[in-house]
Amino acid sequence: MPLPVTLRALRYRNFQLFFSGQFISLIGTWMQNVAQAWLVYRLTRSSVLLGAIGFANQIPVFLLAPAGGLVADRFSRRTVVIATQAASMLLALALAALTLTHTVRIWHVFVLSALLGVVNAFDIPGRQAFIIEMVDRIDLMNAIALNSSMFNASRVLGPAIAGILVAKIGEGWCFFANGVSYVAVIIGLFLMRVEPRVLPASASSVEHILEGFRFVIESPAIHALLMMLGVVSLTGMPYTVLMPIFADRILHGGAAAMGWLMGAAGVGALAGALLLASRQDLKGLSLWVATSAVGFGAVLVVFSFSRNLYLSEALLVPIGFAMMIEMGSSNTLIQSMVPDHLRGRVMAVYSMMFMGMAPIGSVLAGVAADRFGAPWTVAGGGILCMSAAGAFWTWLPKIRAHARRMIVAQQMAAGLPAQEMTGGSVAIERAARD
Repeated sequence: MPLPVTLRALRYRNFQLFFSGQFISLIGTWMQNVAQAWLVYRLTRSSVLLGAIGFANQIPVFLLAPAGGLVADRFSRRTVVIATQAASMLLALALAALTLTHTVRIWHVFVLSALLGVVNAFDIPGRQAFIIEMVDRIDLMNAIALNSSMFNASRVLGPAIAGILVAKIGEGWCFFANGVSYVAVIIGLFLMRVEPRVLPASASSVEHILEGFRFVIESPAIHALLMMLGVVSLTGMPYTVLMPIFADRILHGGAAAMGWLMGAAGVGALAGALLLASRQDLKGLSLWVATSAVGFGAVLVVFSFSRNLYLSEALLVPIGFAMMIEMGSSNTLIQSMVPDHLRGRVMAVYSMMFMGMAPIGSVLAGVAADRFGAPWTVAGGGILCMSAAGAFWTWLPKIRAHARRMIVAQQMAAGLPAQEMTGGSVAIERAARD
């Protein structure tokens, strides 16, 4: 029986293994994210240190992602992902041991968060670039969207479970569950049958890294998408860092409320990812990037001044939805334009904008919340997101023709007949116009 169009990438065995293993692992990851934020808040009661932990976890991605992209392009991507997942498992179990034995200190959390950031700097480009090896190019867009769906489905379950566990038995068991969850994805990766990839000829590491940056800078469409993504990550996404403050001081719900708030954003993001998965061409995605960033910023402003827990949960659904549409559409468009031999390095730049700008935003948000309060900080971030979306909107007429040429070139390089080119050659023309 044929799969629905929304699930068509799951007909590939390798992607099935990846999808199922990652789903289990990501539930554990979201449990750890919520539990760790609450642990830091419980130990310090400081908005500044909440931001600082976010900085420690994500700044290595900004600094080291270019090296991670180089590794993804030079070595077996499956091997890279297996290594990073194993390292993440060990770090989670170390944090669990410290917490369960009641010996954890705030500096332990800083060190382990920074080490996890180093691992993520290699893991994110490797996983993003590995998707093209699991499916045919014609289904790449669907695979990216399903990957996002999996990420956000786990984002619904993980925080809700973590909120309950933290309130009942403490943070340590969330960290332990995350460590165990990595076993599923590692087994799935070992079971895959991956065709050997032709690796590039040896050249200096600096030259290879600079090649990826030059490609991004000289590609106006990719450059504009990444700039938009960077601003949203810098100014809008830090609302998640301040969630313990909203849950406890503003909405008076404690750890359980924090889990439900994060889960509500996950529900919206899952809906956005499923909407992207149902698409069969690129038509209108550039407009989705701009309009979703406007919506994300506008609802953030409203959320920042809510004092009712149920209203706040309801507002986080469209926030998650808009965030997913903006980031998922950007990812899909960029992957449709980049040549395979540069995919790891370009996705490393994507990682720098997506996760690498967030640590700077986390620190700024923590300091601003300490001075002006969390609501005004989140509202200011929402206004900046809307401003950036307006600037991106003015760039669209200038980048459409270039985007069309890049998309057509990559589809032809893959040897697809005209009628199969991302929903047909007519769809590509429309994608450039829209």
